[in-house]
Amino acid sequence: MLDLRLKKVSLGYGDQLVLEGIELEAKPGEILGVIGPNGCGKSTLIRGISRIITPSSGRIFIDGQNIDVMSRSNLARMVAVVPQSPLLPESFTAFELVLMGRTPHLGRFSYEGEKDVAIVQRAMEVTQTIAFARRRLKELSGGERQRLVIARALAQEPKVMLLDEPTAHLDINYQVEILDLVSQLCRQQGLIVVATLHNLNLASQYCDQLVMLHGGRIYSRGSPGAVINKQAIKEVYGAEVYVYPHPVNSLPMTFIVPSEDGHRQRSRKLG
Repeated sequence: MLDLRLKKVSLGYGDQLVLEGIELEAKPGEILGVIGPNGCGKSTLIRGISRIITPSSGRIFIDGQNIDVMSRSNLARMVAVVPQSPLLPESFTAFELVLMGRTPHLGRFSYEGEKDVAIVQRAMEVTQTIAFARRRLKELSGGERQRLVIARALAQEPKVMLLDEPTAHLDINYQVEILDLVSQLCRQQGLIVVATLHNLNLASQYCDQLVMLHGGRIYSRGSPGAVINKQAIKEVYGAEVYVYPHPVNSLPMTFIVPSEDGHRQRSRKLG
């Protein structure tokens, strides 16, 4: 069965090591969430798996193949990336943006054909972006643009989808919409999905497995119930929280504990 494996992977920039000895595995049809405080290496991990940066040690395998020996085009056929803040050509139409996802499948001097157009249309249908296919990107909302970036990734026909903070800068309705979409695509198409997430409650609700990073290493891994707890969040994030089971599905939900000063100030306002 196709899988994604990292074996003793260390990543960094120049002489500065950010992650060390990372070992993890992700399987088709499951969402692996990567959590941890700012600067812990979440985005660095995504850059390593997509080969934007090269491990200083260790190996990354997709379907048993070392990605270091894959050509760029072959890797792009296997792995699609949804970046945190993508730079998009504002004058492009939505359709033109998604069509860019077919680039890894084209020869050096070839052009998109009927098959490519059909794949793009299907990607836009499943992401519910086909309705604004002819509109310019500058005319679209943040949620619409994010769905288009996911549609572009789907047009690559990848086996692995990497999402770096896919809900960043989105209102709560769009956050839920995007993660509902990713979850649906993961199950229906058997994708391996690795997503970095800042919001612990969204990570708990949408991810099958979690990896919590701290100090350049994996602090814990497992189900949301095994990873998200009061002690872990105190040690990793330095935050006092309460963790309670969700009333509907019993998954862990995190609630902050206001500081005494903040609580007193609010009490005075309410009083």
